[in-house]
This record gives sequence, C-alpha cells and structure tokens, in this order.
Amino acid sequence: MAAMELNHDLVIDTPPRDAASVVMLRDGGDGLEVLLMRRHADSAVLGGAYVFPGGKVDAADGGADVLARLDRAPAELQPLLNEPDLALELAAAFYVAAVREAFEESGVLYARRAGAVPPLAWSAADRRQAFGELLARHELRLDTQDLAPWSRWITPRRPSLMNRRFDTRFFLAAAPHAQEARHDDVEVTEARWLTPRAALRQYRQHEIDLAPPQIISLMHLLAYADVAQAMADARRRRPPLIQPESIENEGTRTLCYPGDPGHPVRERALPDPVPTRVVWRNQRFEPPQGFDALLEGG
Repeated sequence: MAAMELNHDLVIDTPPRDAASVVMLRDGGDGLEVLLMRRHADSAVLGGAYVFPGGKVDAADGGADVLARLDRAPAELQPLLNEPDLALELAAAFYVAAVREAFEESGVLYARRAGAVPPLAWSAADRRQAFGELLARHELRLDTQDLAPWSRWITPRRPSLMNRRFDTRFFLAAAPHAQEARHDDVEVTEARWLTPRAALRQYRQHEIDLAPPQIISLMHLLAYADVAQAMADARRRRPPLIQPESIENEGTRTLCYPGDPGHPVRERALPDPVPTRVVWRNQRFEPPQGFDALLEGG
C-alpha cells in the first residue's frame, strides 16, 4: 500500500463542504465491530484510505420530495444535531445525505415500506438511481430514528491528508440485521468489518490507512462493549463540535482537539481516555505516548 503523505498547503478561500457519514456498527464474536470501506485508490479525497460510509450533501438531499419521505419532521431532527442556528431543511438534509451515501457505498439502506424490511441486496442500478426516485418507486420512508448524531468535524485550514475541507456530521447506527454491506467497486473497493482495536492495530502496522476523524472515532469506540451500549450513549449526549487545531513544531505536525492545552476550547469534546492530541510519526498519526497503552489487552 502506498503511504499517505502529509499535506502542507493551506486551504484559504474555499469554505468547508457540508458532508455526512454513518459509523455503522454490529456485534461480532470479539465484541463491537465497525464497518470501514476503502476508498478507490484514484479518488481525489483520501484515495486508498479506509473510511466510514459517507460523502457530500447534495442539493437534492434537501428537496421537498425526499424530505416528505422522512419518518420525522425536520423540526424534530434539527435539535438533535446540537446546532440551534441550523436551518431545518439543511438539518434534515444531513440525515438524508448520511442514509443516501451509506446506501450508495455499502448497499445498506435505512428505510422501510409499511413496516417491511427492504430487499437483502440492491442491484448496482438501484444504487446509481436518483435517490428520490428510488424511494418513490419502492414507496420507502427513511428511518432517521436508526441514526444517532454522534459528532461534527470541521477540517482545519491546513488539512492533514487532503487538500479539501469538509464540515461533516457523523451518525452512529446499528447495521440492519437483514442487510449485508457490499462495496460498490466505484467509490469504494472493499468493505471490512473490524473491531475498533483491530482497526487501530492494522493502522499502526501500516496495513490500512486512516484519516484523523476515523482514528479518533475508533479510539472513542474502544469504550463500548456492544452496539446497545454505544447507541445508548450517543442518544443521551449532545454531539460535540470538533475543530482540530493544527500545530507545526520543528517539522512535526500535531493535531489538537478540544480540551488540549494547544486548543482554544478548554472543555473536552470526547471522553477520557480518548487523547486530546495526535502526533505525525512514521507516516502515522498516533497519541503522544504511542498506541501501546491504548490498545493493550483485548
């Protein structure tokens, strides 16, 4: 695998693009597992990296025809994102985008028709069809209640591993029992279920590449024994805003998160023992003391 290179360029004039992502969970033989999908090597954004299903919010995600197929009104969804000034339609569009992107990339659809479970597998043509048309053709309603807002990440002006900025809402969701995640071979070329500990170990060993939001999110997931515990915690707390502070010191890149001495926000965004900073070493972002203490046992 070609190593990911650290970006040194500032993105000054381009505002962050709205995006949404689903952190899909299931219970496995070794505990909680999370779905990671490998982006196509030729992708302009994080090519070859393993990410959670997700992508940019499209204008159609906030269209009246799609919003009419939500199981809850935008006014019910907006407060859950912990963003009081966010327009109702845009708040709902984040949910739509999360479900749509997860469907396009993994084939898993958080929707139902009159209480029925969607087909076990959708065709490639279904996944390429305009989302609103697909929902209308199958008379589906989107299951926003399956998605729990989990965090909001805004890429810093000096992105670490790409040259674009995103304002991404991450949602936690249990994988539907009757559906199987399958990569689309277009945007993503592999679907891999891993425990958070196994994923971080593979990252440490240079077997997979990860971006900082995935690294920190996997560290956060280490705290949960199963899907029920993770979902319950996500539903009882407000999703935090995470704006990494990028620091260069004698050629070393450090990313600081809320609660770190190097970050302007003093209150922690994520619970202990999730580190409040990671350091770029050996083409990897890792906690200042390394991964060993974090990953011991399990």
